[in-house]
Order: sequence, then structure tokens, then C-alpha cells
Amino acid sequence: MLTYRNSQFLPNKIQTILFVFALMLSQSCSNESVPPVEPAVDTPGTPCINGFADIYPCGGYDLMGRVPLSELNATSGNDCWGWTDPATGKEYALMGTDANTSFVDISIPDQPLVLGMLPTATASSSWRDIKVYNNYAFIVSEANVHGMQVFDLTRLRDVSNPPENFIADFHFTGFGSAHNIVINETSGYAYPVGQNRSTTYAGGPLFINIQDPLNPLSEGGFGDGGYSHDAEVVTYNGPDSDYTGQEIFVGSNENEVVVINVTDKQNPTIISRITYNNVRYTHQGSFTEDMRYFIVGDELDEFRLGNPTKTIVLDFTDLDNPIFHFNYFGNAPAIDHNGYIKDNLFYLANYRAGVRIIDISQIDNKLFTEVGFFDTYPANDSAEFNGVWNVYPFFSSGNIILSDIEKGLFIIRKSGS
Repeated sequence: MLTYRNSQFLPNKIQTILFVFALMLSQSCSNESVPPVEPAVDTPGTPCINGFADIYPCGGYDLMGRVPLSELNATSGNDCWGWTDPATGKEYALMGTDANTSFVDISIPDQPLVLGMLPTATASSSWRDIKVYNNYAFIVSEANVHGMQVFDLTRLRDVSNPPENFIADFHFTGFGSAHNIVINETSGYAYPVGQNRSTTYAGGPLFINIQDPLNPLSEGGFGDGGYSHDAEVVTYNGPDSDYTGQEIFVGSNENEVVVINVTDKQNPTIISRITYNNVRYTHQGSFTEDMRYFIVGDELDEFRLGNPTKTIVLDFTDLDNPIFHFNYFGNAPAIDHNGYIKDNLFYLANYRAGVRIIDISQIDNKLFTEVGFFDTYPANDSAEFNGVWNVYPFFSSGNIILSDIEKGLFIIRKSGS
């Protein structure tokens, strides 16, 4: 049964159903051979009008384009990231799937072009993660002994016969599986996290020097902080002057957030730890642009406790003594996944509730305001693991990419931009 958050969507939906029914009836009465009608879901460049862009509920964001999983030679999607070619200005989506990493030219967003796929290094997996440094993609997976694939993104400039089946430029085998990879682009270090708990660092971060992308160097790791599911690593320039210029790792470590100074790779030290009420699974977090606050998602509280989508805001003014600031509750029961910040907007991949765009400019006053959304799972907003896995909002053009578990890659943009 289809359910909608707002009854104003119903007339538009009914009109669509009646139109499709009439079209099918007229075709059945004709003696001509009529090709099957393409599903409306694939219509690109669709504006958000009266709460819908095609079949997708929306608020203030248009559907620019979409690439289904079938075009990516995959059966399920996971992570996504982006790359802008510094030489041409072209924008590319990097889409993780169970079978590969796919590369899509989205510089004409209503005509996305699949350039090719880099197959998984070993077996298929529901978990794949991608980050970019110095025009190279670095890819990890929970597939057994997958290691880290390194791919030169400048190769995408010269794809003559897409889609191509790519080969990695380098395959780093200094570790096996990893759930995620974090890169500090300022320092040139990659931090794979979420390895097998039986490994040397028990799922804590590895330290890999990628300043020469095709010659990664292992420089140890850190296990004392516990298993890190995800993390953010920055060269710190926030309000705590004690750590200015230091490399700070903030791990979302299942039942707490752990702040670690990783400047000296031979002597990393824990700065502080903090947890929060009703913790179920501390999943992922992001610094605000001034590094004063850290915004955290708990992946399992909606699923296990039944609360609406909850985002936890921590005050990191003093890294030695982080404190709880406030909880923000969204309008849906859906599970939150990954969230990123750009220009005082928090872009939250919210599984069945799609992506939610939240104004955080009043964070000091403990006030967040949802200002837009795009929902790739129209059926409902239940607390289940379907829909949007990740969002990448950092393209200068305003294009935003979403990776959907069942439906593949979406490109959206703020209406009127």
C-alpha cells in the first residue's frame, strides 16, 4: 500500500494513474503495434511540481537524471562520491555497487553517461566505499581480502567506447576487508576503518600514506579507541587552539564518539570520548565548517526504539571535553545513514525518507529547520534499510548525487538553481 506524508500529493497521483490507464486503454484498442511505455521513473530533468518530481515526493529539489542499476551491471547500490576534473570542469559520479565501482559523467545531468565499471577486487559485497585524493579514487570493501583499489580518474577523459571494463591502476593488499575509508586531503593520508575485529588493530583506523597515490605506504594504525565504523579526519582549525594544525581523527565507534590525535603516526593518542542517551549504534558524523560542532547519526535507534529520525549534535568547542548540545528530530520514522555539511546545510541520507536538506545556521540556538527533500522511496518512510544510502552535495554546479540501494544513481538539484 502506498502512503504519503501529505494529502496534497493524492490528487496529483490520482491524475497520473488515470492518465496511464487511459493511455493503456487507447493502445489496447489500436491495431497498430505500439512499443511499451517506458516507466515514468526513468524520465530525466523533471521539476518538482505540487510535491512530486515524476513519481518521487519532493520539496524544493528537482530530478535531473537517473541511472538504474541495470546500466551499472549491478543488483544493489551502496556508497557514492564525486570528482570534478580540474582540467575540464566536468563532473563525475562514482557509484559503489555490490559488483563494482561505476563511473558516470554527469556534466550534462539530464543525460548521464556511464563511462565504465571497475569490478570488485575479489567477491561481490553489499559494502563498498570510495573517496578521492589528488585525482585518484581509493576504494575499499567488506569483500574478503579486497584491499584497496586505486584508480586514476583522469582516465575518464579519454573513454572512446563506453561503457568500458576498467582495471585498477594499483591494488594495495596491505590489509584485507574494510567497511569504510576516510581521507584527509590536506595531509595525504587514508584511514581505512571497520576491518575484521580479529586483525591487529581490531577494526580501528589504519594509517596509509597516499601522497604518492600509486605507491601507498602503511604507517601503522590504532586499536585502543575500539572498532571505528566510520570517521572524519581533519587538519584542525577550530576553536580549541591547543590543537590548531594537528591531525584529528573523530571516530563513530558503535557506542561512542572517540577523538584521537593522529598527527604522530607512531604515537597516536586519545583526546576524549563522548556518548549520548539511548545509544544504539553510533554510525557516522561530520564537523560543522567552523569545527565547533560534530553532528552524529545513530543508525539503529529508529529501528530499535521507534523514535523519529534523530540527529545528535555535540559541542566540540573544547576537544578535551566535548559535551552534548541537543537532539534534532525529523518528521519521518526512517533510519538515518550518512550526513554531510556544505554552506550551513546538512544533507542527510535518510534511507526510505530519501535525502533531507536541513538548515543548521541556528545551531547555536539548538534549532535545525528542514528546507527541502527528495524521496526516492515513495511507498513509505518506515524504519527499514532501503532507499538512499549516501549523498554527495559538494559539486560547485549545484548538482547533488544520491546512491539508492534498489534504484541506482540519482542526480538532483535545488529548484530554480
